[in-house]
Amino acid sequence: MSILDSIQKTFQPQVPKTSSIVVVGTVAFDSIETPFGKSDRIIGGAATYISLAASYFNKNINLISVVGGDFPKEQILLMNARGVKTEGLQIIEDEKSFFWKGSYHLDMNTRDTLITDLNVLAGFDPKVPESYQDCDYLMLGNLTPTIQTTVINRLRHRPKLIVLDTMNFWMEHTPKELAVALEMIDVLTINDAEARELSGEYSLVKAAKKILERGPRYLIIKKGEHGALLFHENNVFFAPALPLEEVFDPTGAGDAFAGGFIGYLAQTDDISYENMKRAIIYGSTMASFCVEKFGTERLVSITEDDIEERVQDFVDLVQFDISLVE
Repeated sequence: MSILDSIQKTFQPQVPKTSSIVVVGTVAFDSIETPFGKSDRIIGGAATYISLAASYFNKNINLISVVGGDFPKEQILLMNARGVKTEGLQIIEDEKSFFWKGSYHLDMNTRDTLITDLNVLAGFDPKVPESYQDCDYLMLGNLTPTIQTTVINRLRHRPKLIVLDTMNFWMEHTPKELAVALEMIDVLTINDAEARELSGEYSLVKAAKKILERGPRYLIIKKGEHGALLFHENNVFFAPALPLEEVFDPTGAGDAFAGGFIGYLAQTDDISYENMKRAIIYGSTMASFCVEKFGTERLVSITEDDIEERVQDFVDLVQFDISLVE
């Protein structure tokens, strides 16, 4: 059975399995400006997008993050209702939540950071509740590598799969700490520019080879509107991005991708290379929904039927018949 045939047949509404996911990352406020509009102080943060995207596939998600007393309690209840447990979400009542403001250029691929207020994140010491121990899957959203490795070390047993997302800021300012983190994980997700910076190679194939030598067994290189690449040993898989009529806000798209990826793996409880190919498609599907509205608005309004239809769109995009003439 081909990967496309498998994708066509595997997405059916299922009773979530008992596999548990721990998600580590920011829960925050964002203020976003794009060529198509702007929004002021909406809910954002890597862990928020990851958890919401994963919740369509798994209802046993355990969040580790920190917010201030200004964070709306109804948002926490909404996450709880979607299967996201928040025992590991620290609430510092007399401090403010992390805040980021950014402005996107016309191409929607580049952006300028206008404001970054760490607030509660500056002193964040992640706590792993007893109920989070023995998790099956660990998704480390974009944060300082020290926090990421701290969570790994505070788990009693190594999860079945550890996925880590990072960015160029940590490559430039905490390279030693990032190097330690890379040795502890299974899957690294970064974009193409970050892959080139981390490896010192322009060719993504050469870049992937160098990065995989540093610890991860799998590497996902996200290329935005140009899709994503999955590298494992000498194997490469390419998943296209779906051409969309409207793209309002790319913020959180990479995190929604990660949430769909880890959520699908946890739902199927299969971490083989072949199943990771399918997970890439589901990750790309969740990212494609995310960009259609500002913040998490679109991500919280889709249905399982919406996901199934869009996965089929991905299959149709790359499926074709060809006859080879001798």
